[in-house]
Amino acid sequence: MNLIAIDDPEDPRVAAYLDIRERDLVGRQGRFVAEGKVVLDLLLSTGRFAAESALILENRLAGLQAILRKAPSDFPVYVAAGEVMDRIAGFHMHRGVLAIGVRGDPAPAELLVQDLPRQALAVVLVGISNHDNMGAIFRNAAAFGADAVLLDRTCCDPLYRKAIRVSVGAALKVPFASFNDTAAFTATLDQLGFSQFALSPRGATDIRDAERPSRLALYLGTEGEGLPQELLARLHAVRIAMAEGFDSLNVAAASAIALHHFSNR
Repeated sequence: MNLIAIDDPEDPRVAAYLDIRERDLVGRQGRFVAEGKVVLDLLLSTGRFAAESALILENRLAGLQAILRKAPSDFPVYVAAGEVMDRIAGFHMHRGVLAIGVRGDPAPAELLVQDLPRQALAVVLVGISNHDNMGAIFRNAAAFGADAVLLDRTCCDPLYRKAIRVSVGAALKVPFASFNDTAAFTATLDQLGFSQFALSPRGATDIRDAERPSRLALYLGTEGEGLPQELLARLHAVRIAMAEGFDSLNVAAASAIALHHFSNR
């Protein structure tokens, strides 16, 4: 391994890791931060995104040997003491495991869905703006075998550091892509033979009575407002039945129930 000791927080070689929380807000020009042992393992093993370097707390290095060997031999592994790493990150890094990934050129959702298998389960997100919910939905998508997550342009970034962390790295594993025009995208899915279900408390069909079609696109909307009414009118709406006097769940919890029901894994 290419181990490089860092004892100066202002060393230009670790500039990408400086002031992580502040950089979360302003963006990283085509890069993202992966945080934690499991996430680092997925970044290096799935191959979906290139990894530029890792920054490891010195007392965590021994337990990461097997994971770091999955990287090329010249992959920079910066090693720092706790005080130095905290000053680099701008806060206490109790996990002590960071890496920089490269986003690459994103493909449009229209291309991704064309390559999905004959039997496919796709999650379509509209207006999901909370990074905790985004990460949890990706985790559920991975757990229940969804083939892709498709996002409209109003959704938050699945590669935001917190979203990746909450997803336990699933955002690095489950293919995803974005679309601009929701109406045009629903038409594309229709042409490709997808049945399109919307999860809504106002759905006419109890999800327990909904059969899984061979190609299914499951739509989830933001909490509170839910999916736009004009979109719901074009889809088959299903609901999760609940106790009297209560009609909604957190969107991440609802996604887990729905994906479990429709999963064929």
